[in-house]
Amino acid sequence: MVFSSNIFLFVFLPVAMLLYYAVPGRAKHFVLTVLSYVFYGWANPLFMVLMFVSTLIDYVAGLAIAWPPGGGWSDAVAMPVPGGPRTRLQRAAVALSVVSNLSLLGFFKYFNFGLDSYNALVAALGWDAARLELLLRVTLPLGISFYTFQSMSYTIDVYRGHAAAIRNFIDFACYISMFPQLVAGPIIRFSEVAGQLRHRTHTLEKFSRGVAFLALGLAKKVLLANPCGKIADTVFGATGIAASDAWYGVSAYAFQIYFDFSGYSDMAIGLGLMLGFVFAKNFDSPYRSQSITEFWRRWHVSLSSWLRDYLYIPLGGNRGGPRRTAINLALVMLLGGLWHGAAWTFVLWGAFHGGLLMAERLGGKRAPYHFLPPPLRVACTFVLVLFAWVLFRAPDLPAAVAYFQSMFGLGAVSDGGLLARGLIYRPYYVAMFGISAVAVWALPQTWDWTRVLTPGKTILILIVFVLAVVALSTQAFNPFIYFIF
Repeated sequence: MVFSSNIFLFVFLPVAMLLYYAVPGRAKHFVLTVLSYVFYGWANPLFMVLMFVSTLIDYVAGLAIAWPPGGGWSDAVAMPVPGGPRTRLQRAAVALSVVSNLSLLGFFKYFNFGLDSYNALVAALGWDAARLELLLRVTLPLGISFYTFQSMSYTIDVYRGHAAAIRNFIDFACYISMFPQLVAGPIIRFSEVAGQLRHRTHTLEKFSRGVAFLALGLAKKVLLANPCGKIADTVFGATGIAASDAWYGVSAYAFQIYFDFSGYSDMAIGLGLMLGFVFAKNFDSPYRSQSITEFWRRWHVSLSSWLRDYLYIPLGGNRGGPRRTAINLALVMLLGGLWHGAAWTFVLWGAFHGGLLMAERLGGKRAPYHFLPPPLRVACTFVLVLFAWVLFRAPDLPAAVAYFQSMFGLGAVSDGGLLARGLIYRPYYVAMFGISAVAVWALPQTWDWTRVLTPGKTILILIVFVLAVVALSTQAFNPFIYFIF
């Protein structure tokens, strides 16, 4: 089930809110957990089994980590002393959590990729007899990249002494499965919501702001991301395109992925507010960044901060000198690219960003074009991000190379490229592209704009929501891009 669907907006969501607010106190977590499992298992009920197994392992691991030497069940919510010694049981428990989560993620996300890469390698070496022809192909469960990282953050935070373990299994299952952020983030760390799981307020102000987030996020997806996606799909699907069309197409993709993912994040934050939870901001106008380092402080903040705190810092962070710091950055970005998708294009996307971060770090955390005026620094950063988006969007490496050639006018324009031009410059698409650009660089963020909801803002939100629903009724299935990650 997706947020941008009539069945979610007009059936599941009203029923979920009625049931949630109809039950008292602690029962809300049970109702929310059941609703979240229904939401997650809507497409494939077997996905629920996988998430439940992961949840159960991490719940038990958390209690084992928090179990003090010589203590009993009543002491199992104790928090280990930060930086203090850890018992063999605690070390084994956190290892079980990390290994089991990474094993689930690795098998379901990278089995097909590993098999195809192996077969391509042995074929290139002329060892056709060593090929593995397996009928088994693994289906990627929705959201597994997100909830495994989220679940690991719990056991690691408990192990580090940054949070107390949850004794109530339903509370923990609610944290892992909460439908607003289950399948595409943001990655909510346990330490961020531990207090809210114990106690939170439900107010009209929260609920109203949540509805505003939900409406504006839906509008971002349906009114902006989808039309820009049509442009990008047409250009990336054509061969022999002109340089101007190639730049137009990848810019449209940049707008598509931003409004698609930030729109989903807005809807997740809004749904959280409607349930009384406050989630952190996940996007902070990333295309206004003046360097790649700044871009990664603004783009997909929950993932960037997760990789920093649970991978970059444990690797040594910036404590080993400039060279070691640069290597750590490159390694983290390589793994971040692989997290996004099981393909060599994603690995190169991560490597490209890692190389840029290394260069800026060695240059004193400054972009090579730091001497330019701010608007030009923003433009240079955006162009570099566009180059990376080509790798992210292209179906394979040959297609990415061909697209780069088109961007620099090195390929011949074909009849198919001319036909694509006739489709992508229709007035509607050009208008939505222009509005997207204005929204990216000139309009306030949803986070800031919804702090105070005046009557005028409320009317505007209602109009935008109605337009989004009308547009939604004319469109087919509307999955969000990050569902596949």
